[in-house]
Amino acid sequence: MSAVKTFKILFRKYPFFRAISVVSVIFLILGFFSIVTYKSRKIPSIKSVNPSVGSPGDLMVITGENFGNTRSSSDYVQVGISKITASGYLSWTDKQIKIVLPTNVQDGLVIVTTKSGSSKPGFFANEAGIPVQVPPDTKTSLPVIISTNAPVVTPGSLLVINGTNFGTIRNNASVKFTAAIEEMTTEEPVYIAANEANYDFEYWSDSEIHVRVPDGAATGHFFVATEKGESNLFELEVKSPAGTKVYSNKKTYVVNVTADIKDIHSKLNTTLSLRVPRPPLSARQPVAELSECSPEPVFEYYQNTIIHQLELSKIQEKQVRFNHSFVIEDYTVQTRINPKQVKPYKEKERVLYKTYTQSDALIAADDTEFQELAKQIVKKETNPYNQAKLVYDFMIETYELLPETRSSDSDCKDLIKTNKGDAYDFTIVYTTLLRTLGIPCVSMSGILVDSELNNRNHWWCEFYIENFGWVPVDLVLGKGLEYKAFRPIENTREYYFGNLDSQHIAFSRGYNELKPSLANSHIVHKKRTYALQSIWEESSRGTVNYSSLWNNPVVAGIY
Repeated sequence: MSAVKTFKILFRKYPFFRAISVVSVIFLILGFFSIVTYKSRKIPSIKSVNPSVGSPGDLMVITGENFGNTRSSSDYVQVGISKITASGYLSWTDKQIKIVLPTNVQDGLVIVTTKSGSSKPGFFANEAGIPVQVPPDTKTSLPVIISTNAPVVTPGSLLVINGTNFGTIRNNASVKFTAAIEEMTTEEPVYIAANEANYDFEYWSDSEIHVRVPDGAATGHFFVATEKGESNLFELEVKSPAGTKVYSNKKTYVVNVTADIKDIHSKLNTTLSLRVPRPPLSARQPVAELSECSPEPVFEYYQNTIIHQLELSKIQEKQVRFNHSFVIEDYTVQTRINPKQVKPYKEKERVLYKTYTQSDALIAADDTEFQELAKQIVKKETNPYNQAKLVYDFMIETYELLPETRSSDSDCKDLIKTNKGDAYDFTIVYTTLLRTLGIPCVSMSGILVDSELNNRNHWWCEFYIENFGWVPVDLVLGKGLEYKAFRPIENTREYYFGNLDSQHIAFSRGYNELKPSLANSHIVHKKRTYALQSIWEESSRGTVNYSSLWNNPVVAGIY
């Protein structure tokens, strides 16, 4: 019997079969129309966002297609975590939307949503948080220094510079000072710039600059550098009653950083952003240039990171590799400090002091257990330098160093409970104890390079002495962690309190608290690694599966 005859018999004989058949036909028709309707939907598409870098109150023009001729109550634009309210829309056509950026606008993705769906995102950055090159002002000429408030200064003291043509706002302009480099020749002087990480810039106008003398500055000259050029050299004597600091034995490294994204499965217009750490600049590490980068990033430099962005639904390859090569100059730093000349902190209202003595995401400076332990260690000692040395000696003598890095979810406080910990634990606990004592201290993270160009993730500290600058401390090398140094060090415990060799490459200074670029996004955070930052990966809403592998930095060469 044929299938058709069987169907006819069942259809006439059984009412239930007839009902099931009718319902099935209805569902087939509805499914067909749903597919046709879905495919015919005009999902909005963004072609450009102008400006991509702006400020609250700016006019933003979004061009593209399928926005709809008019905006309905369900249509909206979202910039970062801000959904534009009705009063923020100036015009809405099928190919162009004009909005006014709200007062609370932050960095993030720009998405147009209509009843047909959401567009693939563009990217916007608030110009308050990113160095932006502005068009040259043809009315100005080269900057000129006329006078200063003092011919003799100490590191960290406030220098007031008077002159002309500095520019009404700083933008990318800077003030550069002769560096305290031991082997520097008079033919090729080296200068170091005032450092934003130390909050060195306090005031800037066209005729007056207030800047802190940066860590690592030495007697010699300074000058103002703007987009129009460099000013005249101006003599300045820099000396500290507390002691001396010298940089020497420069090494230049080529360091490769890679990350792999693979096994990508995305059903919606999901965007993945990667935040690759950029090595910070300092007197000890004055150069960290990005020599190679692929694929091309959205931003090469933003909040000490490189930002990559992927539209996962467009990725056809099984794996995407992100390659970065840095050329990094690194110096040995040696300090000679007379503790009797180290005085209590006077500028406790200074931003640097407040920032590096308070708690943050890693440092629990307000924890009573750490506070009580710090008091027990230093007893009646009030000298900041001596206090830092007492904590250093106590930790080396009391705690056992574990050879391997502990799991990422381990608590650093285990060190003071079990008397055992890894290099990360030693660094975070030392920073915490010093901050509880009111000593500015910062945790450094990066890699330690041995004489055979092998490297490992590593962490160390710096604490701040007023009128002197930052003092390096590496507790685990001081305790005797084995590694092959370029130059043998006889007494590592004595050396690594106040000195640091040029085999430490920093990838972050303190904890880099990054802002999410989109509301309700999925964030991946990596702990106990070569950089300390809050966001490594961020994916937008949508169903997405992928795997990622962040490879540790590799030293490709040294010269």
